Amino acid sequence: MHASIIGAAFGLLVCAAGAVLTVQAPPNADAVPSFHVYITNERSGDVTVIDPRDNQVIATIPVGKRPRGICADTHRSRLYVALSGSPITSPNEKKGAETAAVAGDPRADGIGVIDAASLKLVDVLPAGKDPEGLALSREGAKLYISDEDGNAAAVVDIASKKLLKTIPTGEEPEGVATSPDGSRVYITCETTSQVFVLDPTKDDTVIAKIDTPQRPRAAAFLPDGTKAYVTCEVGGAVAVIDVAGNKVIKTIKPTGENVRPMGICISPDGNRVYVTTGRGGSIAVIDPKRDEVVNTVPGVGARPWGIAAAPDGRVLFVANGPSNDVAVVDANSLRIIGRIKAGQSPWGVAIGE
Repeated sequence: MHASIIGAAFGLLVCAAGAVLTVQAPPNADAVPSFHVYITNERSGDVTVIDPRDNQVIATIPVGKRPRGICADTHRSRLYVALSGSPITSPNEKKGAETAAVAGDPRADGIGVIDAASLKLVDVLPAGKDPEGLALSREGAKLYISDEDGNAAAVVDIASKKLLKTIPTGEEPEGVATSPDGSRVYITCETTSQVFVLDPTKDDTVIAKIDTPQRPRAAAFLPDGTKAYVTCEVGGAVAVIDVAGNKVIKTIKPTGENVRPMGICISPDGNRVYVTTGRGGSIAVIDPKRDEVVNTVPGVGARPWGIAAAPDGRVLFVANGPSNDVAVVDANSLRIIGRIKAGQSPWGVAIGE
């Protein structure tokens, strides 16, 4: 089913020398640990790989149609990328379109597997219809995937390469996040403005549905698992969820013009929550102890979306879709210290080896 995708991408490793636009060396560059930054490019169908020691693009990996969500395994040795044959449409276009018009190419739907050592696409796993977001189970054996056009969550066994089940959710599921203890998987549902909560310890049963402000996009858990944060684009808010109680306990409203919370990451020490604001062009910095915005990073780029922190938390990497670049932000000074050219419409960000 996916042979055409693999055949087109195997061995096609394109080096992208000189792709940096304006870059300063990261703070204490010599001490930067060994890792790479992986950026999915939705329109060019590839993944940009960045070496953070000098903020240089070292590879561009063709993966298939519409790569969006991306995550790394527990060893950061393999990256999983959501691929979709559904055409790019706005929410209004999708809502009013006939099924045949948005069907696209279902043969292109799947989960691409990148080997971090060779920097090549090595496999494509099955998924449901129009996979967008994904997250690993705590032990790393399964993938949970949001199937946007299928209004469902797919569960895939990695070792056997089998689609184990699909679980009905609200409309347009997008973000996926697994709690640190593995007892919860969150699926954000854009159109119905809900978070579906799955319990992996109970055969992935839906145990709760949490209402949020309009159009929830991404979710992230604190390292201790007590709270989760969900970005809500149209609501212009970040919902704070009490994980044990399965309820929203606070709604945070970042200030600024045209703020639309989109992507999210949490510092490794759990002391900061970073939220990209889409058309607001900024990053809102939240203190999770007070659940208040304590700082803002302006001028990050055109519609910043995906965001990830370096393993030591000192640097942030932000995908800017319309400007086809990645902003590099010093997490201590909250200054933009670099801009790196990516592919067309960078979307997701992940840290791998």
